[in-house]
This record gives sequence, C-alpha cells and structure tokens, in this order.
Amino acid sequence: MGLFGKSTQKDPKEQVNEWCSKIRKEGYQLDRQIRGIQREEEKVKRSLKQAAAKGDKESCVILAKEVIRARKAINRIHTSKAHLNSIQLQMKNQLATLRVSGSLQKSTEVMQAMQNLIRYPELAGIMQDMSKEMMKAGIIEEMLDETMDSIEDSEEMEEQAQAEVDKVLWEITDGKLGEAPEVPQGAVAGTAPKETVAAEESDEEDLKEMQSRLASLKS
Repeated sequence: MGLFGKSTQKDPKEQVNEWCSKIRKEGYQLDRQIRGIQREEEKVKRSLKQAAAKGDKESCVILAKEVIRARKAINRIHTSKAHLNSIQLQMKNQLATLRVSGSLQKSTEVMQAMQNLIRYPELAGIMQDMSKEMMKAGIIEEMLDETMDSIEDSEEMEEQAQAEVDKVLWEITDGKLGEAPEVPQGAVAGTAPKETVAAEESDEEDLKEMQSRLASLKS
C-alpha cells in the first residue's frame, strides 16, 4: 500500500499493455537497424565490384568479410525480432487468461525468450528491466546469468570463413572471383541418382519374389 492507502502496484492488464507497447517499440528500432545495415551492405558491394574491376584481390577479400558481417548481424537481429514476437504473443495469451482467472500466469515460453533476448546488446538493458517486472508479476522466475562458452577448432573455423568469403566473392563478382558453392550430388530438385533408382527397383523386385514364394508355401 502506498500513501493515503493507495496501492503502488500496477493493474495487471495495464502492465501487460505497457510491456506490449515497449516490445513493439523495440521491434521498430530493430527494423530501422536492419534497413541501415542493408544500406551499408549495398555500399560495400559496390566498392567490392569496383575493386574487382581493378584487380585488387586483397581489398575484395576485406570487403567480402564486411558483407558477411553485415549479413550475420541482420540474421541475428531477425532472430531477436522472432523472440520479441513470441513474447508479444504470450502477452496476448496473458490478457485472455487474465479475463478468466483474474491473475497473470507463469510462462516458460516468455522466460526462454527473455533469456535469449538479454544476450543481444541492442536489447539487453530494456529486457533486464522488463524481466525484473515480470518476476514481480509472477510470469517468470529468476533467470540465471549464463555464459556461452564454446570451444571450436580454429583451423575448421578458418576454412569455414574462407568458404564464406569465396561464396560472397563469387556471388558479387558474377563468378570472376571466389569459388562457386558446392552442390551435393543428386541434389537437383525432382531428380535422384541413378544408383538410388536402380537400388529401389531391385528392392521392389526382391519383395515381389519373396511374396510369391510365401504364397506358394501357403498353397
């Protein structure tokens, strides 16, 4: 209770609507970030084409890495937007539950999405504040401060990075630089390797022969 007997706690419906408003605002901010990164990526791609025309392979490789960073940043932001949308959907469910039960319910989906969003630098601050409010409201429990430690082979990472650079160079320079991405054998849509077709036909013949033998034994 606050001063003069008035409660300082927010109405649950008002609180949920406030969270939804904040989530939508952050979603718009992420959309602007994506558009900004895409504009920069287009500039880098133009510079890469110019460097390729001059035969400046070293600059092309550096610019290709910038393109890769831009694309990874956009993918990361799209992932964070998906988590935001998940929370917003769960908030709508909370409003529906609130009408029936009169109280907000605990949600593992919200907790998992919040846990993922706190790892994004763009959203860490507001998500930490929102998670504290959601803990007080009983929607989520206290989240653990997880550190993502991954140990990978450095040579394999370098090979993968080189493959990405080659793919981008091939794409932007229309095959003049880099290498074409590998296409798995028999991966053409609607086709299958001849060996596979022959094996399947052989299996069908064996099955028919076995069924006829069983039929003759029964008779």
